[in-house]
Amino acid sequence: MPFKRNGAGSPAIQSIHPQAAIPGGEVTIRGKGFAPDGRPRVTFGGADAALIVGSDKLVIARVPDGAASGDLVIYNGESKSQPVAFRLGRIVADSLHPVANPYVDAQGNVFSTFSGSRGQKTPVSVYKIDPAKEMTPFLSDLMNATAIVGAPDGESLFVSSRFDGVVYEVSPSGVMSVYVEGMGVATGLAVDGEGNLYVGDRSGTIFKVSPDRQIYVFATMEPSIAAYHLAFGPDGWLYVTGPTTSSFDSVHRVAPTGEVEIYYRGLGRPQGIAFDVEGNLYVAASWGGRRGIVRITPAREPSVFLSGPNIVGLAFGAMGKLYITTTGALYEANVGVEGLLRR
Repeated sequence: MPFKRNGAGSPAIQSIHPQAAIPGGEVTIRGKGFAPDGRPRVTFGGADAALIVGSDKLVIARVPDGAASGDLVIYNGESKSQPVAFRLGRIVADSLHPVANPYVDAQGNVFSTFSGSRGQKTPVSVYKIDPAKEMTPFLSDLMNATAIVGAPDGESLFVSSRFDGVVYEVSPSGVMSVYVEGMGVATGLAVDGEGNLYVGDRSGTIFKVSPDRQIYVFATMEPSIAAYHLAFGPDGWLYVTGPTTSSFDSVHRVAPTGEVEIYYRGLGRPQGIAFDVEGNLYVAASWGGRRGIVRITPAREPSVFLSGPNIVGLAFGAMGKLYITTTGALYEANVGVEGLLRR
């Protein structure tokens, strides 16, 4: 991304990477004139950022919690750079405990969990955040709500419980019923174009549940690989992640016939996944020492797309919006990417 200088002696920003972040994310800024006689100052939306590295040509800044907008400015003590628009994720809801992707319905409502620790009963299991950003309890009495996905009818939701191995079907009004049980430590969920539900068991088994609720073993992975997060790609393959203690984890994918292969290896603790319409895969993970959302192109080339700590999931909405779940909150960022929406 090329930028123009503001004037003689002013800092000149030449590149920013990544070009999106949530508070706490680290951003690398390259250029010149940042600190000819001292330490530069960086602001996001007028809020001062903490500097990890500060020099005349290179700055690594941490996005502050108080940033109100994404305009990025560098001061060198005498003058400042031109403001550069930055894609800043803003908090939508806090006091949550998601462990996977949020879900966005066709009306723009976002659903996210308060999962709790294993065996912990929480007052609210799933929250609904409407387009006006009003958060209301949606579902209670579900232990350890884990993954959420839209049901084939386009209105109901499927929600998994890693506590009792059950996938529940939930009506638009929040009425819950057992859809299928006996799913082991039920975690990841995905639905294909024919209405089949796929359920990841933390031990590595992926179950396929037909619309008439017949259960099949679709794929079996190594026991050390948890099928914790599932998503279908535009190629019709099922993509799978599950974090381990390794810093060199893989994204797996499963063919429509059930064969498993490694799609990409080299991520740290990969979690929630989603696709855009061009076939790029987005993974909540770390890569190259940076934590955030990693974009992997169809040519399997990775880069950090959005920077931020404690990210566990993501989901695309309409109009280029991206919803991001951390271990305690939900963020919205306008990233200008058309997601592959699964309704």
